[in-house]
Amino acid sequence: MKRITIALLISLITLTAVAKVDLTTLPKSDAVQLTIYNSADLTFARDTRSLTVKEGDNKLQFSWAGTQIDPTSLEMIPLKNAGKIEIADLTFPPRVRNLGLWNVQSRMTGKLPVKISYFTSGISWRAFYMGTLSTDESKMYLQGYVRVTNNSGEDYKDASVRLIVGKVNLLEKIAELSRRQWPYGRPGMIRRDEDGKSSGSWSSDKPTSFGIAGNIDKLEFEESDLKFDRKEIKKEGLSEYFLYTIEGKETIPNNWSKRLPSLDIEDIPVVNLYKYEEEMYQRRVMRFLSFKNDEEHELGETPIPGGAIKVYRNLADGHLSYESASSFKYIPVNEKIELNLGAVENVVVKPTLMSVKTENYRYNRHRDISGWDEIQGWKIEIKNTRDIPIEIEIKRNFHTNYWDIETKQKYEKFDKDTIKIKLKLKPGENKTFRYTLTKRHGDNQRNR
Repeated sequence: MKRITIALLISLITLTAVAKVDLTTLPKSDAVQLTIYNSADLTFARDTRSLTVKEGDNKLQFSWAGTQIDPTSLEMIPLKNAGKIEIADLTFPPRVRNLGLWNVQSRMTGKLPVKISYFTSGISWRAFYMGTLSTDESKMYLQGYVRVTNNSGEDYKDASVRLIVGKVNLLEKIAELSRRQWPYGRPGMIRRDEDGKSSGSWSSDKPTSFGIAGNIDKLEFEESDLKFDRKEIKKEGLSEYFLYTIEGKETIPNNWSKRLPSLDIEDIPVVNLYKYEEEMYQRRVMRFLSFKNDEEHELGETPIPGGAIKVYRNLADGHLSYESASSFKYIPVNEKIELNLGAVENVVVKPTLMSVKTENYRYNRHRDISGWDEIQGWKIEIKNTRDIPIEIEIKRNFHTNYWDIETKQKYEKFDKDTIKIKLKLKPGENKTFRYTLTKRHGDNQRNR
């Protein structure tokens, strides 16, 4: 890893304003794993390295300068010889920014594989898709991609990438923690009385877990100064999380975005449906494309992360035409998704009010009109100018619960004031149907 330095502390020499140490650089990472959430600016990083330790005390220095690492989340665990290794503590000197010091007690000499993990921010991912319809638009070739963007300040080489769909609630923002000068807050100021005894929080001539000063040859740490409470992250809906693992290894440099393939499925059965509803879409015909995330539709193995999709169509002459773009939310297994591809002009619905009259008047005792029927005659024309058959759904809203309809056209009652009509049209076909709508007003509603 480019910016993060983990080194074996060989010796310490006298400090002035900033600690100076002789370091032996450790080997490069054996493996890096990134688990990236999409609901929060949060990434869990796990770095495996082989350290060389000696029997006795070992001190390891960790620097996160220039990165967005949360230092309060740092953790190191030995992968072998755990019974001979004790990770005693992790301390943070006050006058050296972005630096942590691990104290490792070892009862062995030699190679020690360890796992170092932490949370960081600045790495994000989003899914996007390309769907290519067959010429008759009955099937779709779906290709999915994930774009990972790294603005964390750290280069990640040959990393295993895992993506998490789910909601996480952070007690503190990781990016805010990474910018703190002192991970657990500013150390207290030091005051001394006339006898030279400390009356403040820390001593200026004795090194503590928050500072190194004075004679460095007498490096000691108070046990009470070395204990810290790790920041907690509260997670919600853990059972609803889903983990996506990107096959292979990926190198994602800082300030780069990288597109990774995630889905490649051919011949997914799809349904094209055109809809017309003036109250919802004005006087426009809208096109919808739907499919289900199940085995019948060549899917169903995993949920599909939400994202943007561009839809194309294979033409009979071998060319590709752009149809539209849409977006969708997370699709669980066995759930249906309906994509709104927007308004079209090659399918036309034209409603025309042919006649209006009123009848069946009722009068109250004052001879005022208290009830009547309004009778409307409607003609609905539908034109399919496409070169393929289409199916269209037409909804008619009557804006009253008191109505009757007479028509030869088959329909179904959608709700109290709406009917739904479905029609299939051949390529280039026109259809017309009529209906007579009776709306009842005032006292005429009482016995209906």
